[in-house]
Amino acid sequence: MAQESVVLRFSEVSFGYQENKPLLEEVSFSVRAGSRITLMGQNGAGKSSLFKLITGEAKPTAGQLFRTPSDATVALARQTMPEEAKETTVQEFFTTAFKEKQYDLDKQIKDVFAVVHLVGIPLDRKIKALSGGQQARLLLAYALIQNPDILLLDEPTNNLDQQGIEHLTGYLMLYEKTVIVISHDADFLNAFSDGVLYVDAHTRKLEQYTGNYYVVVEEIKSRIERENKLNARMQSQIKEKRAKAEVFAHKGGKLRGVAKKMRESAEEAEEEIVEVRREDKTIRDFTIPMQEFDTHFDGKIIEFHQVTAQKAGKTLEKKLELTVRKNTHLLIAGPNGIGKTTLLEKIAGRSGEGFVVAPDVSIGYYKQDFSNLDSNKTAYDTLREVMEDSDDEHLLRSTAAGFLLDGHLLASEVRGLSEGQKGLLSFCRLVLMRPGLLILDEPTNHINFRHLPVIAKALDAYQGALVMVSHIPDFVSQIRIDEVIDLADIE
Repeated sequence: MAQESVVLRFSEVSFGYQENKPLLEEVSFSVRAGSRITLMGQNGAGKSSLFKLITGEAKPTAGQLFRTPSDATVALARQTMPEEAKETTVQEFFTTAFKEKQYDLDKQIKDVFAVVHLVGIPLDRKIKALSGGQQARLLLAYALIQNPDILLLDEPTNNLDQQGIEHLTGYLMLYEKTVIVISHDADFLNAFSDGVLYVDAHTRKLEQYTGNYYVVVEEIKSRIERENKLNARMQSQIKEKRAKAEVFAHKGGKLRGVAKKMRESAEEAEEEIVEVRREDKTIRDFTIPMQEFDTHFDGKIIEFHQVTAQKAGKTLEKKLELTVRKNTHLLIAGPNGIGKTTLLEKIAGRSGEGFVVAPDVSIGYYKQDFSNLDSNKTAYDTLREVMEDSDDEHLLRSTAAGFLLDGHLLASEVRGLSEGQKGLLSFCRLVLMRPGLLILDEPTNHINFRHLPVIAKALDAYQGALVMVSHIPDFVSQIRIDEVIDLADIE
């Protein structure tokens, strides 16, 4: 396939899941073979839907899309592991990547595992037994093993540690075929992107830019500033023309004709006003209230006596005497697969050895895959169920509005929300829950980068006990951390 040939083209494509509620309207763009493209847009703008159109999982309601050649292959690395796949073994999962039987499948899996830096995973292990980071690498390997002409990556850095992100970045920089990536990790995107497709949730159009990520973001910012200045001048001229038209109209005679022409000129100017793209809204500042404890409560939330880690297939233990009290923030650190998520799950379930959780403490758990949210419930019911005996409808809806969850989204089933919207729903739920212990497993996953400083500010101010896992150093640096348990130190 020639480097300068167009491998993918959309021609006036429209798409929507509901009638009269399109996500995309008359979208046209083309992607050249070998390009590395970033797909940007607000949460819920239709980025993942655009991926479904490219793979053929969804069909346009109008317009056409073309792959050149027509048999150009496409593979998608999804954001999250499908529930049905979690019950399969690693080997069984990879057999579904091919239409025909692969007689050297085990070797192919081994080779692609080296690419994604996934080591020590037996092929007969159930996927549900793997950590979130290991599952993220598995999803990436599943797409890469197909050696597609068009590689689609949906939030590929979610759950990856820094080493994993660096490894993926290096691989993509050398990848010779076409890559289209959805991600909120600006540094990751800037390392290899040479173009941007921006999906605008308000106009339902798509804009195409050339250049690396930071250059394009700056270009968009400058363009909006220019358009705002132009509109301000136009509005001033329109106001002046209408005022003069009123004066001339009252003088009568030939001046009425002048007044008419000035009104027409003002109307023409209004039509020329540039439609400035409304940028992503940012969630409002918020606080997560702490549970009210009885006066006799001694302040001890978790008492650790021992922690374990998984290394090279072995379970290692370390004695530890650490008390996590109210207003203590604890970071659990370590590479993918070492047992961080497992530890958080045990704390949330009060079920592990080596620690004790205060019996009366209310636990709020932000789970990285949102599996603690009932996908069949509406977003409204998901919030309402954590409000205990409160029936404060105004509190629920006003809090939800602060997380950009309007009436339409609240009425939607959780399964119909984007991953970013599920993340905001989870934070809104924590606010209404008022926990005494806050457990956060990769809370930046799927979240628009505009929201992260607001979230970090709220977590920094949280006065209950906080236990967090995060691989994003910049995010962690904005939050007060009092104690660190680094599982990598366990020998």
